[in-house]
Amino acid sequence: MLPVIDLRSPDVPGRIADACTSTGFFYLSGHGVPPALRSGLDRAAREFFALPETGKREIAMARGGPAWRGWFPVGGELTSGEPDLKEGLYFGAELPEGHPLPLHGPNLFPRQVPELRGLVLTYLDELTRVAQEVMRGVALSLDLPADYFSAGYTADPTVLFRIFHYPPGGDGGWGVGEHTDYGLLTLLLQDDNGGLQVHTPRGWLDAPPLPDTFVCNIGDMLERLTNGWYRSTPHRVRNTSGRDRLSFPFFFDPDFTAEVPPLPSRAATAPDGRRRWDGESPLAFTGTYGEYLTAKVAKVFPELFAEVGQPRRP
Repeated sequence: MLPVIDLRSPDVPGRIADACTSTGFFYLSGHGVPPALRSGLDRAAREFFALPETGKREIAMARGGPAWRGWFPVGGELTSGEPDLKEGLYFGAELPEGHPLPLHGPNLFPRQVPELRGLVLTYLDELTRVAQEVMRGVALSLDLPADYFSAGYTADPTVLFRIFHYPPGGDGGWGVGEHTDYGLLTLLLQDDNGGLQVHTPRGWLDAPPLPDTFVCNIGDMLERLTNGWYRSTPHRVRNTSGRDRLSFPFFFDPDFTAEVPPLPSRAATAPDGRRRWDGESPLAFTGTYGEYLTAKVAKVFPELFAEVGQPRRP
């Protein structure tokens, strides 16, 4: 069982340190995100995914341009070159059209489910608040000032949000194959159907939904920042429930234009000996987070990347 960390507890930094050096995943309670917001988002998302494909295509990702926002169909996203058995909606911080950075700009919202816009934008604000609070605990767990991230890497964070629909069936294939997340922190809201698995030192472990919690995991940039002391943990999803499964991952990442070098106070740790899912180490990367993220997303959506073209560098 993954640990449960209550944000209201005085020992949050110590418990985060334990989780990030063992599983890289934990459940987060005491977050203060209203239940009505979470249930409303679930209802609106289900209403959208129940639309005919012609209706969903009105906000297809190709219409989002370099902002990479909107809907993609089942099989439209690749993990390690294999199509995922899920469809999804891509959102991010609501920004003006024509933003100079890739993966930044206005969201695409469905006209058929008008309430989704307000729910998503409110949810982004709430989860940003929670993520900054978790990152304060992460900073303290690393013997850094509490505002180390909020005054630096996440003063202007890269905020991305997905809603994924995993249909029932799929002949036992992966809803999403083994992968790690790219940035600092992911906060995942799950419905009641389960299917998430996490790779731990004991092997693959189920991470079933727990009431009133988020699943929290660290990403590649936190592994890089800590020189491998905190590991970006592989995870995957298979929907075996026989029902429609929804998940709501919120990604809280560094400033798009920032480089994220390892902390000089942290000597590099030895690899754990297991081949990484993509064969690449975030410790070996040089450049800005935006360059890292754009390169990763281009592999997930190669056809869209070819259509949109190479995004402008920051």
